Amino acid sequence: MGAAESRTIEQTVRIRARPETVWRYFTDPGRLARWWGEAEVDARPGGVLRVRMLDGPRPIMRGRFTELVPHERIAFTFGWEATPGAPDIPPGASRVEITLAADGDATVLTLRHSGLPFHLHDETGAGWAHLLRLLNAAAAS
Repeated sequence: MGAAESRTIEQTVRIRARPETVWRYFTDPGRLARWWGEAEVDARPGGVLRVRMLDGPRPIMRGRFTELVPHERIAFTFGWEATPGAPDIPPGASRVEITLAADGDATVLTLRHSGLPFHLHDETGAGWAHLLRLLNAAAAS
């Protein structure tokens, strides 16, 4: 996919929880299920990340962790299993990078999702904005 054919999303949110807490909401299946969906998580480089979405037709996101720096950085490949209603991004076709930075008793989370097909940029950006709101509410409670 050439640069003209793919896009990157970048979103930043301040979460009312420490980085150690926010980290667990990406690496612990029970906590991940509170904001993203029912999850299979093997939080190590090469380990699987598989999430059945909570909303809509419940498509399944599948990827593999590529980098984990405790309480600071998480990176994984991202795509959708071929199911009705799933966006056309095959597993491994795009990449998500999460950085966590302490800000007092809170965390500044920056999400960068690269390698997206141009036509799915807006839909995926809106999806992440919604999910980050859910993450903020779950982690802050």
